[in-house]
Formats: sequence, structure tokens, C-alpha cells
Amino acid sequence: MPARTTPAARAKARRSKRPAVAGADGVARCGWCGDDPLYVAYHDDEWGVPVRDDRTLFEFLLLEGAQAGLAWITILRKREGYRKAFADFDPQRVARFTPARQQRLLENPDIVRNRLKVAAAVRNARAFLAVQEERGSFADYLWDHVDGEPVVSRFRGLEEVPARSELSDAISKDLKRRGFTFVGSTIVYAYLQAVGVVNDHLVGCGFRDRAGGRRGRR
Repeated sequence: MPARTTPAARAKARRSKRPAVAGADGVARCGWCGDDPLYVAYHDDEWGVPVRDDRTLFEFLLLEGAQAGLAWITILRKREGYRKAFADFDPQRVARFTPARQQRLLENPDIVRNRLKVAAAVRNARAFLAVQEERGSFADYLWDHVDGEPVVSRFRGLEEVPARSELSDAISKDLKRRGFTFVGSTIVYAYLQAVGVVNDHLVGCGFRDRAGGRRGRR
């Protein structure tokens, strides 16, 4: 994922930007994805693409929480393990995970074996269902924050991409109020990037234009 930076680092970036870079195939991409085929496929096919399917939105919510403190590539490599361990990311099934089942998950080497993160996945599934009950779908709840359209940035270098925004602050605060955990503003901002609510593909990236949306608003 894009590097998280301080205001001072972003000011420096305006003087010396790191633009999108061409891969082995000659296509310009955001520099954070490097050459790892798994990362490249994620960047090309998923990152920044608007998601309006609730199960996929739950999947990324669970995975972004699991990623806290780790590299995103670690989670991508364990993604199928998570899919099997967490009932194909079905929030209704995950919400029913018993303490005994959660304990068994802590013995599963195919996921991040962190007690707090496993418990958060179950708690967040229950909170996710409550949002669906209230709003009709989690997608409606999430996309209403941006009037249904992706927010497209104008960043030219990785150092310009923020760790959080006013939008992620607001959503984080509301999610916490609703009982979600592992939803700090930095995690939420990464989540918004992942599901295409925010399109932070750099200017010059060959995959930037598929999301559309209003430019410059975060």
C-alpha cells in the first residue's frame, strides 16, 4: 500500500516527487506495488476499483483490520487462508463464531494468529449486520459518505498520499460509535482506497481512470 507519511515528508515530496513507474511490461503503475506478481495483480485488478457488494466490503474490512501493523503483502499471501477460516467472508456466519471456534482460529497458521484481531473480526461482523439492518446494505451506508461517487485524488508522488483524511476521520468515528474495532482513521483510509471510495492511483498510473468520480475531494 502507499507509504504513510508526515506533513513534513509530504512537503518534501512536492519538491521531489516519485511518480508512477513503468513495470517490466512497460505499463506505468503506482510505485508501492513493486514487481511482486501478487501485488501487481492486486494493484491492477482491485485497488481503487469501486466495490458495492456487501460481502466484498466485509472481506476488505476484515483484511484491513488484520493488516494493522503488518505489510499488506503479508495479508494478500494469507488471503485464501482467511477466506477458508472466515466462512468465505460471509458476515452472517462469522457473526456466529463461538469463543471455542475463535480459539481454534488462533491455531491456524494460514491467518494472522492475533487474539484481538480474531475477536475484532467477529465483533465487526455483528456490527456490519446491524448496519445492514439499519441502512439496507453496508454499501449504501459507506457510499452515502461520498454521495455515491468515488473521490479521485491528484497526487503525483507516493509521498503526497496521506495516512488519513477528514473523510476517514469521520467514518472511523462513526464506525467506532457503532461498535466496530480496528477501525482507526489510518485503517479506514486504507480501506477506502482498497474498495475504491477513494481513488489514489497516481497521476500517470495506467490504471487511474477506471474509477471516475469527483476530483480533488477527500
